[in-house]
Amino acid sequence: MRTRQVFRSAGSLADGREIIYFDEAPDTGRADVADRRPLPPSTTGSQLRYDPLLDEWVALAAHRQNRTYLPPPDECPLDPSAGERLSEIPAGDYDVVVFENRFPSLAPAPEPADGGDDPALLARPSAGRCEVVCFTSDHAASFSDLTPARARTVVEAWADRTAELGARPDVAHVYPFENRGVEIGVTLQHPHGQIYAYPFVPPRIAAMREAAGKHRAATGANLFDTVVADERRAGSRVVAEGEHWTAFVPAAARWPYEVRLFPLRRVPTLDRLDDDQRDELAGIYLDLLGAFDGLFPQPAGGTDPPTPYISAWHQAPVDADGTPDPEFGLHLQLFTLRRAPGKLKYLAGSESGMAAWINDVAPEDAAERIRAALPDPAARPTES
Repeated sequence: MRTRQVFRSAGSLADGREIIYFDEAPDTGRADVADRRPLPPSTTGSQLRYDPLLDEWVALAAHRQNRTYLPPPDECPLDPSAGERLSEIPAGDYDVVVFENRFPSLAPAPEPADGGDDPALLARPSAGRCEVVCFTSDHAASFSDLTPARARTVVEAWADRTAELGARPDVAHVYPFENRGVEIGVTLQHPHGQIYAYPFVPPRIAAMREAAGKHRAATGANLFDTVVADERRAGSRVVAEGEHWTAFVPAAARWPYEVRLFPLRRVPTLDRLDDDQRDELAGIYLDLLGAFDGLFPQPAGGTDPPTPYISAWHQAPVDADGTPDPEFGLHLQLFTLRRAPGKLKYLAGSESGMAAWINDVAPEDAAERIRAALPDPAARPTES
């Protein structure tokens, strides 16, 4: 696919939040369209509390209890504004758009937080930022319905936000992700993802960084490079490969169907991908999403919704000046909690209580089924 230029423009919503359009044509004027809603200034804030038993921070965001929940399609706040129907996106159309979440889990608190006289409470004000990423203005679409060109625009948006948010002094890690399906907890059906810019290194990333340090000390090699090389040599769990990317079911997969997607040239963050890597990523990612859509074909009269999934970008933590940890290997984790038609994998006593995972599907079997479900590249949506 030919590399495409993306045109970025930024504006403001009625309550002061930032909105950024990523357009595939220049001079659309979308960022100049005024938000006509009578919104009060945004004053949300959250608090971080420390769990000494696990050495982890927990975010409290009580204001999110009132966020929009499963509105009817004609009231979706992620659709473009049309006439007197005003949404979070003032423009009448868009390609890809990013804006600050109106109900953020992470946001600067207006006042300092502390435990006061409570000896068990160690708290501090939250910081960071939460953003919404709308992949298309088509309410009825899914990411897997996008053309490779549109998916490439999303990659550019992810990279832009990774670089800008990672440079903030209150951010330690940038996490782009997508939840799809009510089974996951999605409250808005429009195809969209989110970006969390954490003021701390989240536990999963901290554990990977620690493991990488131990591996380097023991072997002199990079852990992420070793994992990718070993999976490629084994071959049995590889589901897709290109010139720049490889996707495989990890040998110790936790989820019934789980794929890790790695660039063959290791980089720490999305903004460090070169044009060739970004081009190929758009296509291979669409193939993987298409395979997940095809894992559970609907029988005649079936009622199962599309495969629910979480798509999670694992990126390097950044230091105080925004420099990412060069030892960390960027990769995508794509997984579903559906283990069979009509059946979900629940995080019950072992997983939720002890964080000790038990998988019901052998990774080698999962890889075979994912390979069989990969769509024909000739059937991809055509370029716009």
